[in-house]
Amino acid sequence: MTRHFSIPAAVAILLASTAAIAHSEPVFNRIASFAVADNTPADVDAKSVTSAEIIAATEDGNTLVYTSSPLKAVGLIDITDARAPKALGSVMLDGEPTSVAIIGGMALVAVNTGKDKQHPTGNLETVDLATKKVEATCDLGGQPDSISISKDKTIAAIAIENERDEELNDGKIPQMPAGDLVIVPIRDGAADCAAIKHVDLKGIAGVAAEDPEPEFVAINSNNEIALTLQENNEIVIIDGNTGTVKTHFSAGKTDLSGIDATTDGALDFSEKQEGVLREPDAVKWLDDNRIIVANEGDYEGGSRGFTIFDTTGKVLYESGASLEQANARIGHFPENRAGKKGVEPEGLETAEIDGKKYFMVLSERASVAAVYEDTGAEPRLVQLLPSGVSPEGAVAIPSRKLLATANEVDLIEDGGARSHVMLYEMSDAKPAYPQIVSEDKDGEIIGWGALSGLAAVPDKPGQLYAVTDSVYSGQPSILTIDATQTPAVISDKLVVKRDGQPAQKLDIEGIATDGDGGFWLASEGNSEKLVPHALYHVNGKGKIKEEIALPAELLANETRFGFEGIAVDGKGDDMVLWMAMQREWKDDPKGFVKLVSYKPSTKEWGAVRYPLEAAGDGWVGLSEIAFHDGYAYIIERDNLIGKDAKLKKLYRVALSELKSAKLGGELPVIKKEEVRDFVPDLKALNGYVVDKLEGFAFDASGKAYAVTDNDGVKDSSGETLFFPVDIKGTN
Repeated sequence: MTRHFSIPAAVAILLASTAAIAHSEPVFNRIASFAVADNTPADVDAKSVTSAEIIAATEDGNTLVYTSSPLKAVGLIDITDARAPKALGSVMLDGEPTSVAIIGGMALVAVNTGKDKQHPTGNLETVDLATKKVEATCDLGGQPDSISISKDKTIAAIAIENERDEELNDGKIPQMPAGDLVIVPIRDGAADCAAIKHVDLKGIAGVAAEDPEPEFVAINSNNEIALTLQENNEIVIIDGNTGTVKTHFSAGKTDLSGIDATTDGALDFSEKQEGVLREPDAVKWLDDNRIIVANEGDYEGGSRGFTIFDTTGKVLYESGASLEQANARIGHFPENRAGKKGVEPEGLETAEIDGKKYFMVLSERASVAAVYEDTGAEPRLVQLLPSGVSPEGAVAIPSRKLLATANEVDLIEDGGARSHVMLYEMSDAKPAYPQIVSEDKDGEIIGWGALSGLAAVPDKPGQLYAVTDSVYSGQPSILTIDATQTPAVISDKLVVKRDGQPAQKLDIEGIATDGDGGFWLASEGNSEKLVPHALYHVNGKGKIKEEIALPAELLANETRFGFEGIAVDGKGDDMVLWMAMQREWKDDPKGFVKLVSYKPSTKEWGAVRYPLEAAGDGWVGLSEIAFHDGYAYIIERDNLIGKDAKLKKLYRVALSELKSAKLGGELPVIKKEEVRDFVPDLKALNGYVVDKLEGFAFDASGKAYAVTDNDGVKDSSGETLFFPVDIKGTN
């Protein structure tokens, strides 16, 4: 009987895994990250795109080897001290490496050398890890993808994909030449190129049988090879010693419910899809009789989860939508991929540590590594690990209780994060991530992400409001956070509405309470997208009561970098709203931005000038403003990320300094003092420093909190850091 993962069970396990794991149960926590750009050769431009895709470890567990297709290289990392990984350089190759496996002191690297997809070619290159030289080359007769070496080190299996051209005939298959499987005997620790076997896979699959599309291979202790034909939606079991096909079966279909399947700027997990082809990518053996596949999809399917089969093709367990839902509850659902393949499970790893069996499922678009305990029956979700941008491969080192993930996306051309390898260690500790999760409301998932502003819930210590920005343009929302729990819990979601429908053309970047059960919201405009710079007064049910456009004196000099926070001073007719402008507008002297005031009772506008710190390679601007105990607290940051990030700080200004002058005239310059450098906080989880620290507030008791904006997981690791901030001298 097929076992499915229920939604209530998913909720219970997620909360248990993040909040209440017993000290007796070890967990993984990230201990280091390595930017693979650090392995770029000296004679190559340091800003060249590089990547970490498939990753392996040497037998002593002290060196990681990963493929970098854009650099046409394999990179080496010294992890003798896993908390301080060191660059060992790269070995340049004659093509694009697609996979790597280790035998002794050698790396067997599958390399794509084809000039185009209609004429696929490829090699198996043997790299001496000590000398960093290619010692031997085998012609594989086609474009390789995955490689695996048997446990007894007698054979290597290589999937020859000859991948389809998605621009040719609308990507439809068949597209010749057909792929196959290559088996390479290993003799005396070396590949025997002269004895290569080609396993013909044509005529097997129920989809485009004449054009098998081999994707991923794995070998069990009996030298049986499990091979996925992804676009063909087929799984093949092959005798590795003889090269004969033992059996094959369709990966089949599954029905999904409780998913977000529409890309519309809203997070709605009430949709369904029926008869979805699994189209598996990675495959691993759980034992000699069970395999697990990650159902990424690449053609006409992709069922957003993973499936466990026995070797006859019987489904033993189907994850359904549970993995995607778990990712959504930690803010890692990629809404921009909702209408395609959701979180896209792609990579897998297995490990036995201290007598317990685990497997890890990598969600490419969610940038999460999910760790499950393999119970032999229904697997148990243990935890969710943040994994850089788009994890492609993973390797466990059980002898050292380590796990490494290779994250393929390099955003250097967009000024974003570089590709990273992340390292985790299992120990008796509490999970450090996630720091904030959502609970279900009325049986429905509270989807969230892109938190861009914070405010206190009046009279409720430990309770905060947060807002989501333009990433969720179809569902602008106010979230309620219970920060008294660890991790903090998002317990409610209020959609901002206009005429009874989710309000459009908003980019909410700041929130403050109005003293009457409602909210003031600051929206950062962008005239090019017809999004107005504006203030919105919203009641306790989320209805917009008033829309306040900026005055002509301001708009005459607008740019798209507008309001990034809002705070309230005073009550009733004496209430004044203060908004922080992110960057200079056209009438601002370089290095100065405005703090803008608005008095609702008189509709008067004004401003003061705030002096920015000097910009380095990027720009510097403001992210948030909050009032407490006679001061305005302001986040000032650069837009840089990783090792380049320098300025992520909290400053404060005495409220007595905020004496606004009329717009259009001379504006007074306020004085500020530094309160906190946030860079150490942003390094606390041992990842790279994220750029968008965007929320800060004091709760009703005077305790301060900060939060980062994860950009809705688009071109981002998806990590949201939410943490208390100790500020001396505050109540």
